[in-house]
Amino acid sequence: MSSHFLPGGTWTLGDLPVSRFGYGAMQLAGPGVMGPPADRDAALAVLREVRDLGITHIDTAGAYGPRITNRLIREALHPYPENLRLVTKVGAVRDRDGGWPPAREPDELRRAVHENLDDLGLDVLDVVNLRLGDAQGPRPGSLAEPFEALVELQRQGLIRHLGVSNATAEQVAEARAIAPIVCVQNMYNLAHRRDDELIDELAEQGVAYVPFFPLGGFSPLQSSALSAVAGRLDAAPMSVALAWLLRRSPNVLLIAGTSATAHLRENVAGAGLRLGPEDLAELDEIGR
Repeated sequence: MSSHFLPGGTWTLGDLPVSRFGYGAMQLAGPGVMGPPADRDAALAVLREVRDLGITHIDTAGAYGPRITNRLIREALHPYPENLRLVTKVGAVRDRDGGWPPAREPDELRRAVHENLDDLGLDVLDVVNLRLGDAQGPRPGSLAEPFEALVELQRQGLIRHLGVSNATAEQVAEARAIAPIVCVQNMYNLAHRRDDELIDELAEQGVAYVPFFPLGGFSPLQSSALSAVAGRLDAAPMSVALAWLLRRSPNVLLIAGTSATAHLRENVAGAGLRLGPEDLAELDEIGR
């Protein structure tokens, strides 16, 4: 399958065209995103299927494993197709308990960028997102010091474009006042619509919005509403949720993850589901 058949078309991260249907590599690591995958060959097969499907946007992070997922990507796909873009995150590490403590001091960010370069086998990273907040979500506060550290690495030629992740609208504005950003990666889905206004503002500014955990977090009532639409369309609820995200705004990029090739193909097919006006009206009410 070529990118011509991927749902959603393309978006441009700065000067880098990517398929709006991307792939999130988080699930390729072991349980709890720690250690190696249970089936290494299956993980490599998923990544090669990503390439073969024409997906040109892979989201990853050195903290996945840690340092496991990036090495799998390199093993499976290096030398990389010319149109493939690898987007990574810095700003958090893993502890022995599987936590995600922040690591946003300038020296920690420099180390993380160099580790990403080494593990992915690259001389320059396409996009680096600064991860803010914590596992419970965004937290208020200035991002100036860590973001300026990444801007300096960008000036040195190690990073092409910058973004922010797990950020408040105020932090997004602060980042954009310091240097251009090409994407914002936050939690968002049918049931979690806190960033609706931010998505629309970013679309006007040509900045991508990348929802993570795009399928989870539905209450039983919300699941019932989603299932009702899915039943009417003879589709899986998660297919409807993915298709809705692509319809939400042209700057929304999907990074749904999976560790199985069959599930990857199901996600691609599901995201291409056609939603009519009645379906969209009913789905839009879920998160209001």
